[in-house]
Amino acid sequence: MKKILCSLLSVVLIISAVSCEKNFDPKIYGVLTDVNFPVSESDFESMMMACYIPYVNTWTYSLYASAGNSHPWYIPAGGVLKMFDTPTDEEAPWVNGVWDINYRKASEADYSLCVYYSRGTLEDTRPNHYPKTREVTRFTSIIATIEAADAKAISDTRKREILAEARMCRGLHLYNLLHVYGPVPVIVDSDKLNDPEALNNAERPSLDTYCDWVYDDFQYAATYLPEVQEVRGRFTRDLARVYLMRHCLNEGYHKDGYYQKVLDLYAELNTGKYRLFTAGTNPYKEMFREVNDWNCEIIGAISCDPSSTGNPKEGGMNPFAMLAMPNNAAKKDDLGNPTPFATAGAGWGMTFNISPAFYDTFDAGDLRKESIITTYYTTSKEFWGPAEIGKKAEWDGYIPYKYPAETATAPNFGNDFPLARWADVLLMYAEADVRKSGSAPSKEALDAVNEVRHRAGLGNMPASSTSSAAAFLDALLTERGHEFWFEGMRKIDLIRFNQFATRVAKCKKTIPTHQYMPIPNYAVDEAAEHGHTLEQTFSREGWEDDLSEAKK
Repeated sequence: MKKILCSLLSVVLIISAVSCEKNFDPKIYGVLTDVNFPVSESDFESMMMACYIPYVNTWTYSLYASAGNSHPWYIPAGGVLKMFDTPTDEEAPWVNGVWDINYRKASEADYSLCVYYSRGTLEDTRPNHYPKTREVTRFTSIIATIEAADAKAISDTRKREILAEARMCRGLHLYNLLHVYGPVPVIVDSDKLNDPEALNNAERPSLDTYCDWVYDDFQYAATYLPEVQEVRGRFTRDLARVYLMRHCLNEGYHKDGYYQKVLDLYAELNTGKYRLFTAGTNPYKEMFREVNDWNCEIIGAISCDPSSTGNPKEGGMNPFAMLAMPNNAAKKDDLGNPTPFATAGAGWGMTFNISPAFYDTFDAGDLRKESIITTYYTTSKEFWGPAEIGKKAEWDGYIPYKYPAETATAPNFGNDFPLARWADVLLMYAEADVRKSGSAPSKEALDAVNEVRHRAGLGNMPASSTSSAAAFLDALLTERGHEFWFEGMRKIDLIRFNQFATRVAKCKKTIPTHQYMPIPNYAVDEAAEHGHTLEQTFSREGWEDDLSEAKK
């Protein structure tokens, strides 16, 4: 993933640097005004590319002229892995907790300190994504400008494609913000961009209204995005279909027709274009290696390049391994044989780990747990394993080595981060089949789940898991955890199944303080100054039942 320069709309448009894939060529402008920019098809495309900036794996970014002031969504340090994996049953609570109390609180699903996060916070320990609400306004402004493009400057077909990319970016912003905070105040109506009352209205919209905004953006993208992009890393129609499936599955309990929409989208995707990756003795383990980027299973990914340094003016990189490896991991064992860490050496102290209780839920022959390292040799030639967790070792769970360090480029590695895989499409289809019918799974639904299980070296789902809708859904939630650990989906899944508190309590021995992260105090206070009440916390229907079950 190399460099591209993207124009950002302001009184004078300023070029900012971002990368999503090789061959994103730079386009340099002089002094830009609304008279000379945008005036051509390439101008409108360059303007739209600014919307991709939050979806590139650099340490920080900014949509404005200032230095980077936000975490991209998919950077492990502060993005979706920290938001949607760390607080769940996947990760053990920190015992020794290096660096910061906020890490420990996140690992305990304790959101009590989040109210104190400040607007400019960039520390990885306190990722504050609430400022992204104003970036939605920026996207809406860009979308409005493209919509107003003269037919002489750009064809209707190309205009719709460029709009679809911008709306996909905005839809992803809306989707991720929803699952961090619940519905948040944003501007998606271009008529309100210059309305002071609308700009100062910091009250939460209803869940139904917010879900309509997400649906509309993803639906537009799923209709008009190109089926194939010349440059990997740019969004495609199939990726939009997958995110629309996810959104409809999450919200189907309160939105009519959403479960049927999931089934319809599955039919659109099930054309033979994608299939499960099955190469190698352990295809699951092989799938996430850099050499297998963009394999037959990948529908979309954040492209990464080991030559990047994480600077916003360079391409994206994947530092996950450094945040997962112990800081005393040896390159060789006591006999001088290479360890899994032979190439990169020790990490930064295991910001991420796999809970031993979660690990124990895997079946004995499940190939997916082979990417989880349970023992290692230290740089002092000591052998550390389960007995040292949280005691002698400064780590609190097993090592999630899903994205292995394969080059001597630490902390920057080239494993792409998957946004959508065919395995997810299969499991979502099976889930929607049962949620829509309310009965035991159909043969087709079972076949879809069993296909994923067979790739993991397992047999068919046992009869005890298929006798009823409730039994199947409970087993499916476990299956999804085993398949998608540290892919940024677990907390969203747990909440959809109404088992966030229940499963966290079982694995972590602690109960989440909230279902969603509270909005920081500064935003609540600013809303009050403008005469509005911004509800600091949000929870869905069923949260109290989930909490009650967790406390038993």
